Amino acid sequence: MALNKEDGADLRKRYPLFIEGGMIMALLVLIAAFRFTWDGGQKKTFDMSEQETVDIKEVKQTQQKKKPPPPPRPPVPIEKPDDEVLENEDLDFDSSLDLDETLTKTTEREAPPEPDEGEEETEEVVPFAVIEEKPKMVGGREALYEEVSYPDFAKRANITGTVYLQFTVQKDGSLTDMKVLRSPHESLSKEAIRAIKSMEFKPGKQRKEPVKTRMSQRVTIVMVPTVDPFSATNSSTTS
Repeated sequence: MALNKEDGADLRKRYPLFIEGGMIMALLVLIAAFRFTWDGGQKKTFDMSEQETVDIKEVKQTQQKKKPPPPPRPPVPIEKPDDEVLENEDLDFDSSLDLDETLTKTTEREAPPEPDEGEEETEEVVPFAVIEEKPKMVGGREALYEEVSYPDFAKRANITGTVYLQFTVQKDGSLTDMKVLRSPHESLSKEAIRAIKSMEFKPGKQRKEPVKTRMSQRVTIVMVPTVDPFSATNSSTTS
């Protein structure tokens, strides 16, 4: 028993030495493990000589020279016509124009006749604004409408409307220089001219003297419905 106690006391004295020795051995093993290489100790080397070198050059900015603009083109000469052509304008008549109320104007002065035995006759031109007495149609509206007949072609085509005429009333009342200003159809124009020429006119007067006068007249041509005498008799009987 005495020997066993001495051995245990000896072991307790050496225990710190054993601990220190074990820790030193563990550290050495750990250091060796970190320095160990898995590729068998072969070290990889990189050849820097094979890398491609890039030469960077400085690019200089260049400025393009601006070209001067082309010279302007010379203007194209425009020929000015010697004579100016004037277009004829259509006359617009008011729908309220009455047959008895006509537009009149004096005609242009005609060439005077050749002088006879030293005497020179000149025709007086009367302005429109100072005409004292306008030319008149004898019989007026009723006589004109009694003379107008509805053309067969216009009747078949159902054409109606107003024809505007312009003519000159001579000093003796005759009509000349007949002109159609506006018309719905040629057939109505012919009938209106025929009816106007069949009428008798009193010439316009200035200072109680007849003068030639240019005037305008309208003629309305429409179909007048005919009344059946038998239907009129029956209607009056039933009423």
